[in-house]
Amino acid sequence: MKKDIYRLGVHTSIAGGVHLSLERAKALGCNTMQIFSHNPRQWFVNNLSADSVGTFKGLSRAYDIRPVFIHVSYLINLCASAPAVLEKSIGLLIKELDMADVLDVEYVVLHTGSASAEEAGPAKAKAVKALKRISSEKEWKTRLLLENTAGERGDISSSVGDLKEIMNGAGTSLIGGVCIDTCHAFAAGYDISSKGGVDSFVEELRKLQMLEHIKLIHLNDSKKGRNSRVDRHEHIGEGQIGRAGIKYFINHSAFKNVPMILETPKKDEEDDPRNLKLVRELISR
Repeated sequence: MKKDIYRLGVHTSIAGGVHLSLERAKALGCNTMQIFSHNPRQWFVNNLSADSVGTFKGLSRAYDIRPVFIHVSYLINLCASAPAVLEKSIGLLIKELDMADVLDVEYVVLHTGSASAEEAGPAKAKAVKALKRISSEKEWKTRLLLENTAGERGDISSSVGDLKEIMNGAGTSLIGGVCIDTCHAFAAGYDISSKGGVDSFVEELRKLQMLEHIKLIHLNDSKKGRNSRVDRHEHIGEGQIGRAGIKYFINHSAFKNVPMILETPKKDEEDDPRNLKLVRELISR
């Protein structure tokens, strides 16, 4: 494999203006990136200025940073038991899609939600209904990616089968595929810390006909152990998946053309460069 087939990036800050996220990604040597379109812990969304939007589009082309991914707000829960929260979630996701189209962003990454007060079956059905409703509102150029979760209490999308069920149930072209998070997969029980475990994971993806739907990998090590059901990201090679597992995963032929975004901890300015450097070293020539 050659390093240049990879699209590798990090989740980048939009502080000071959304266009500055591209400058930060470029400075790190990234050729793809992920951002929040607004404060992910608030329901309120500010409109983007025309100047910022124009600069963002220009820099994305000039720097060849693509695809760009928007990760939706943590507040969105498409299987919320409270009707008011569900309505706000649907409304906010529509705003996220609108902003993605304004910025010419290719994909919006979604955690479908948590159903702590409801059984998984009805909760998935509620999320599917919400996705169908959203897709009937209008047409967007951007596409949604459903992300696997760590299996915490109430999660409805922690397995590959869950993702397929929700995607097929919604039956809409708005969903462009899935995002696989390595930390989440490991915490949910997939043993991707070894060659055999990664091969088994890929085989499950193949059997469920989901390999072709993987459009993004969130590349993170896991602070907690396999099947811990705890979502705690760790620096590459410093967690329970480990350097060997990460290396085999990213060099597997099944993932060779899938963009990778790091969501590893950011405690100081050296964290992103250090993690990116290690991943580049682990990618086989």
